[in-house]
Amino acid sequence: MKSSKIFSLALLLSLGFSTHASAIEYDRVDTAKSSIKFVPTLMGSKTEGSFSKFTAQVRFDPDKPASAAAKADVDIRSFDIGYDEATAEALGKNWFDVQQFPTADFSVTKVKPLGKDRFELSGNLTIRGKTKALTFPVSLTRESAQTARLDGTVVIKRLDFNLGQGAWASTSTVANDVTLLIRLALSGK
Repeated sequence: MKSSKIFSLALLLSLGFSTHASAIEYDRVDTAKSSIKFVPTLMGSKTEGSFSKFTAQVRFDPDKPASAAAKADVDIRSFDIGYDEATAEALGKNWFDVQQFPTADFSVTKVKPLGKDRFELSGNLTIRGKTKALTFPVSLTRESAQTARLDGTVVIKRLDFNLGQGAWASTSTVANDVTLLIRLALSGK
């Protein structure tokens, strides 16, 4: 009886060590299965748009979040809000000024664990040459032994990035708050 308890304890400990040894570091982002969406409020109504082209590099071990590194570069020309006229206006000088600022980027500076595959990301977002620090929660959904989905939502102030010049600087037509919805399909080994 005593030897079976010792065997059981040894088995549990070995399983615990083998689980830790097989921890995964996510190091790839499948952009075809990922998305960056935004939700502005236009004339009192929320609408959704997206950026269809971006690249992302990631190195993330959920068991070692302090060593995480991530960066995303967004092709602003891929902005689409579903209305050709609004999309053309947004790409112009009063908004993104895509001729001068064709990309936006986000670089992670810190990842803090919140428990149960939830984390707090801190980093720097640069849009239209303006950089602002952001901190927001994300959740990790493990889909298989080597794949996961990272979802996060953050609200930015468009005027912090000079989005909306001239008459568009007023928040009566387009609200200052814009919600960003980020979903990244991760894989690793």
